Amino acid sequence: MKKILYFFIALAVTAGFAIFVHSWLEGFDTPGYVIIGIGHWSFETTLAVYATFLIFSFFFLYFFFRGFGWLIRLPGQMKRRGKNVKFNRSQQALIAGLVDSAEGNFEKAESVLIRHASHSGSPLLHYLTAARAAQSRGAFDKRDEYLKKAADQSSGSDVAIGLTQAELHLSGNQFGEALETLTKLHSIQPSHASVLKLLHQTYKHLGDWEGVRKLLPSLHTNKVMMEAEIKLLETETFSKLLKQAAEAGDVAVITDLWAQIPAYIKKMPGIAAIYFAAMISAGVGGQIETELATALSANWNVTLLVLYGSVQSENPLAQFEMAERWLDLYANDAVLLMVLGKLCGKNGDNGKAKEYLLKSIAIEATVQAYQLLGDLSFVEGDKDQASHYYKQGLELASMEVVSRIDSIS
Repeated sequence: MKKILYFFIALAVTAGFAIFVHSWLEGFDTPGYVIIGIGHWSFETTLAVYATFLIFSFFFLYFFFRGFGWLIRLPGQMKRRGKNVKFNRSQQALIAGLVDSAEGNFEKAESVLIRHASHSGSPLLHYLTAARAAQSRGAFDKRDEYLKKAADQSSGSDVAIGLTQAELHLSGNQFGEALETLTKLHSIQPSHASVLKLLHQTYKHLGDWEGVRKLLPSLHTNKVMMEAEIKLLETETFSKLLKQAAEAGDVAVITDLWAQIPAYIKKMPGIAAIYFAAMISAGVGGQIETELATALSANWNVTLLVLYGSVQSENPLAQFEMAERWLDLYANDAVLLMVLGKLCGKNGDNGKAKEYLLKSIAIEATVQAYQLLGDLSFVEGDKDQASHYYKQGLELASMEVVSRIDSIS
């Protein structure tokens, strides 16, 4: 409508200008004339008429060529307009798909997103969102299909697609597939924070603590996690590796692993205990006896004390004498008295062993102390006394179990 209005305004201005020029030229005494000859033909008119003709010719030719150009451009404009309409619809579909997905209408979200993906300026978002919706409703085949389409139509987005694929595999407990995808991404971008984070989570789910250990320097260098989180992860990783080595009973692996553990991790509560327990379990407790005694002297710890009493020492008497020195500082420590009783029994001094064990029970009764007393009485042939101690130990154990059940309920 505006274009028609502009045309008539332009026509009125042109007509007014033509009338003005015609009147101005007609006002001369000799208005002049124009003659045009072509072959045997000739055309003659006054200058005023010719000028008016030129003005109107320019006007109509101008609009003719403008209209002709518009007609030529019309198919392209129609095509672009169609694309714009489809693009706008695809954007609306993307928003609707995201809303439906958030509301749990996964099948509807999928349908809307895929229908308009090919016309979108960002088909990657359509396919990735549709893949998440398919995953949420358990359609793993569709999920993989959408991820493949995303890869085919969005070159250069390998990391984004791979990360989404890995996240979906992890949420679906498909840890092997997630590891395969993340390993490829790690080879492409070894310092990518999200890749490293998902990769370490996958290793943890798979129980591949050696993989986590190899990843620790990258996690630290690229600041993927906070400093405190890194230290906790390091502690957990080396703890798990030590336990795995202990189960395998490979002394060389245990000692080599202990040598690789950073000093600040060795100082973490429990790490040293796991190492000492692993060596004792592997049957080479004698190798760490001195180190264990040194650790106890520096930092008194009940767990380490129990482990010290479990060492099969090459010199049981020296082992006992070392433990007896600690009485000067911890005379009323029930665990120390129990360990001394156990070591006395190893050295064949049953009488003194019973004294220590009874003192330990008097301070704090434990199942292990009663069991050791029962074992000593049984060795001495006093089966009735042995049965008495075993019974007391069982009663104490049952009481502990009942108290734990009560605390849970």
